[in-house]
Amino acid sequence: MKLICKIAQNEIRNLFYSPVAWFLGIAFWVLCALTFTDSLVQMVNIQEVSLQNNPAFEGFLWASLTNIILIKGSLFSVVISNLYFFLPLLTMGLISRELNNGTIKLLYSSPVKPIHIVLGKYLAIVFYCVCLLGILSIFLVISLFTIMHVDGGIVLSALLALFLLICTYAAIGIFMSCLSTYQIVSGVATFLLIFALSAVGQLWQEYDFVRELTYFLSIGGRTERMLKGLITTSDIIYFLSIIIMFVSFTYFKVKGATTSRPWAKALSQYAIVVVIVLTVGYISSRPVCIAYWDVTRNDVNTIHPKVQDILHKFDKGSPLKVTLYVNLLDNSIGRGGTPDQRKSYEMNLWEGYVRFKPDMQFDYVYYYDVMPGDSSLYKQYPNKSLKQIAEIVGKIIRVNPDRFISPAEIRKRIDLTAENKRVVMHLEYKDKETFLRTYDDGMFWPDQMNTAAAFKRLLQDDLPKVLFTSGNLERSIYKTGEREYNYLSRDIGNRQALINMGFDSDTIDLDHQDIPKGIAALVVADPKTSLSTLKQDKIRKYVNNGGPAMFVGEPGKQDLLNPLLNDLGVQFSPGTLVEVTKNETPDMVRPMITKEGFSLSDQYRIERDRLQIGKPVAQGSIAMPGMVAVSVTGKTDFKPLQILTTDPQRKAYNTIDKLIVDSVPPVFTPSRGDTQKASYTAMLGLSRKKGDSEQRILVAGDGDFLSKLRQGAGMFSVAMFSWLDNNRLPVYVVPPEPIDIFFTISNTTAQTIRAVSLYLMPALLLLTGVVILIRRKRK
Repeated sequence: MKLICKIAQNEIRNLFYSPVAWFLGIAFWVLCALTFTDSLVQMVNIQEVSLQNNPAFEGFLWASLTNIILIKGSLFSVVISNLYFFLPLLTMGLISRELNNGTIKLLYSSPVKPIHIVLGKYLAIVFYCVCLLGILSIFLVISLFTIMHVDGGIVLSALLALFLLICTYAAIGIFMSCLSTYQIVSGVATFLLIFALSAVGQLWQEYDFVRELTYFLSIGGRTERMLKGLITTSDIIYFLSIIIMFVSFTYFKVKGATTSRPWAKALSQYAIVVVIVLTVGYISSRPVCIAYWDVTRNDVNTIHPKVQDILHKFDKGSPLKVTLYVNLLDNSIGRGGTPDQRKSYEMNLWEGYVRFKPDMQFDYVYYYDVMPGDSSLYKQYPNKSLKQIAEIVGKIIRVNPDRFISPAEIRKRIDLTAENKRVVMHLEYKDKETFLRTYDDGMFWPDQMNTAAAFKRLLQDDLPKVLFTSGNLERSIYKTGEREYNYLSRDIGNRQALINMGFDSDTIDLDHQDIPKGIAALVVADPKTSLSTLKQDKIRKYVNNGGPAMFVGEPGKQDLLNPLLNDLGVQFSPGTLVEVTKNETPDMVRPMITKEGFSLSDQYRIERDRLQIGKPVAQGSIAMPGMVAVSVTGKTDFKPLQILTTDPQRKAYNTIDKLIVDSVPPVFTPSRGDTQKASYTAMLGLSRKKGDSEQRILVAGDGDFLSKLRQGAGMFSVAMFSWLDNNRLPVYVVPPEPIDIFFTISNTTAQTIRAVSLYLMPALLLLTGVVILIRRKRK
């Protein structure tokens, strides 16, 4: 060990007595300073301007400054992406210099063994790399004093990732240094090998056998999880394996120069090391062998505890099979369904779930087919058969069409017509099955809420079911028109639709059917004709027995539902609400979500907490075109909850005249029966204890806000139905609110930090290096 330390000390001395090491150190400092201070000055300036214009500015809500300033696209990301420019220049002379100068023969003739030479020189370059990390750490210390509540876990994890990457590059560089007497050749070879290891993960991904091998060898992306704050044993073992492999190669090369061996025996040494490394890498990358450590403040890299609880309910001896069906002729194939994207699909979408259920099985079925009656492809490619079209499309997106089975084969296996024959996952567990869908939005793949809903379908038989009444021209859950409710309830392309949140939905004609027990809610949505006495009696009986329900009305049709609502002590007020604004028609009312509205579900917990202490919320209004007020009329055993109320600042009023929306703005005229209050109720919640459970009812004064045109009210509608069903579903995954959202310095201080770190400190480093080099030369 003493010999190794002496060689390392001598090599460190040589490093710091060379201008290359000082030049690279200064360049590394400038890179760190430029990247760090650019983000810091920009964000601090935004904060200062925001404070000047809004004294109530609390910081960058829902954004982690630790990530913005230090991690994503900033300090660590930039350093890691540019690191391979520095290491080859440092390592290219480690051994090639000895070979070129002839001093290697002196080392061979001394008591020093080849292993001492290799480890001594490697430790020296690692020490220099630690010095580079010390430079980076200075900016981390600055961040501790400039950002309030820095997430230290992510920072330490990113430092570990950078250290392991540097050590890996150094191991590659020292091996390349012993292959040539020319330092520039060693440097270029190091750069090329690092580039190859970074790119190999993108090669031959369409081949099953090669995919696992190239993924393991690929150094690109190995630091991504640690930069997010997730440390895994597979990544640690990968870096250690590559380091050991190249240090071993260096030892074989250096030792081989002193001994004479047959080339086959010498080559076998390298082969044995490669086989051992690949074997260890393969075993360590198996899901059952991977250990995870999420070091972030709120475990943001770990699936939600509620989803974990669901996964724990699956039997360990019964695997969960996930089959990905990919249609070559579907437009969504390019978003992640091609064979070469299989590894990315498994890692990015499923790794978090596999962590808690390692026996998940993945299968892939590639096919080509079109929906019945769809002739668009035949028009685009005239006089071509479907197989010929598939071959053309395969060439366009660079996939082998022979891997995609024919329509006849896929139809024998499964019918995907109801799924529009797009990219979809088929989940199987024991004797149950369900679909997990993709969506035409920015995210494409299902989120944790969608996935948890699919898991629930595999585990439970009694999923909540919402029944919509029919027979009186109510809003339809089967029609796809802009005023209908298909988008809200059954649209498989809408990730927030009830079907994708774990709810089933159907229609019921109460003239011929009875209301079943145990449903999640009965919805009477904007009937156009009077309900028969039989229907009204059935609804009254259902409500009296404690059934959850929702009643949706519209202007001019209040009398159709008021007979039912009067039994609940509420009614739709006569007339239409008017809200005159600059940009909207006067019938467009935007009621605000109240504290009770934010309490409908866990989704709005953050907004509810902020509203409770008088702070602004992220989203606070729902668009309701054509609305009637909901009012409490008399005594009732229900507890009324105002869910949506008009904004007093908008000064809405109620008119009984016919409202004309395409002319000049209407004027509040009391003489014509117009009335005005400070605020009107747009949606009222009713709750009461009924037996051992709580009965809940919603009454809304507009039916359009749930229509396709209004995007089904987004997640607010999901919260409504969740509340009606006592919040059994969906499985809400509420992201934690970051606390590192505020800077503790002013713009002037940030500019000072930039000037000192970008100009003064590099100048001092340059001066120190010049002094040391001059003194060394004089000696």
